[in-house]
Amino acid sequence: MFEYFYHEILRRTVIAFGTLFNNISIQHLSSSNQVTSVIKIPLAYGPTQKFLARLEQSPDLNKSTAITLPRMSFEFTGLVYDPARKVSTTQTFTTKDPTNGTEIKKAFMPVPYNMQFELSIMSKLNDDALQIIEQILPYFQPSYNLTVELVDSINEKRDIPIVLENITMQDDYENNFTTRRVLLYTLRFTAKTYLFGPVSSATKDTIKQVSINYLTGVSRDNTTREVIFTTEPRAIKNYTGIVLTNLAKDISTTDTLITVNNAASISTKTYLDIEGEEVFVKLKSGNILTVERGKDGTTITSHLIGAEVKSITTADNALIESGDDFGFSGTTTWKWQKNSMN
Repeated sequence: MFEYFYHEILRRTVIAFGTLFNNISIQHLSSSNQVTSVIKIPLAYGPTQKFLARLEQSPDLNKSTAITLPRMSFEFTGLVYDPARKVSTTQTFTTKDPTNGTEIKKAFMPVPYNMQFELSIMSKLNDDALQIIEQILPYFQPSYNLTVELVDSINEKRDIPIVLENITMQDDYENNFTTRRVLLYTLRFTAKTYLFGPVSSATKDTIKQVSINYLTGVSRDNTTREVIFTTEPRAIKNYTGIVLTNLAKDISTTDTLITVNNAASISTKTYLDIEGEEVFVKLKSGNILTVERGKDGTTITSHLIGAEVKSITTADNALIESGDDFGFSGTTTWKWQKNSMN
């Protein structure tokens, strides 16, 4: 059942989360409202308790070797399955290998998981903490989309929503004047990521061509006629995502004339995919196409202006996945023997 694979998805998401907050700075002003110093806030990965312990062991506020506060830390605190984003467990998708562009890779649909993070902001002065908080909160309403390359082998990139769940504030200044004061703001986030299983080759699951021979005659050595019928799977929808143009006008279920913005890249005797409906291009006049609708059993529907018109080419044929619907592209070869002529 299990085989070794490691896409580093959790690690990549942790790193991507940290990069959101690694370029925050604050300013200190003089009594005349002039900038006296600009401090870039250091960011580290680790539990807040570790940094608080360091502060308690170094209570000297006048230490000249380094500025201990303010600082930030973040930590990956939990992983929870998200049933709201669940898709079919047996559904797969295929794509071309990004390294060679020819080999077809197959993977099951990813499993949705929520990664939980805590971002801690520690400061001695409340104004420092407020400067940091105000540079973060406007980007989360309550989520911020972060693009992460999840799986290198299939060049799978996804937008991961980072959701701000809540904010808490704690003031640890409780003892005498010699005790170090620490203002601690804790921001809790949820990253809605996806976990992928192993990626395998899809070529072994696809039948590329089938040939059938018909012979007539008294024996195989004395045939009077031979017919060879060859057929190949033909895609009836777009897999590559290539968009040729867009509809320039609405079309109803009875229209056979389609107007597009630019038909320069569309040829006659080819198939197109318009929002899941397969159409066959019979004629072309400028940007007006004469088509046959609902080919290969696809549903004829109305389409609005601006709908994407996608190509269906041999590249899509190569991406047909086992279990998908498809058409056939066939050729017939006739071979006549001399003794068959009367």
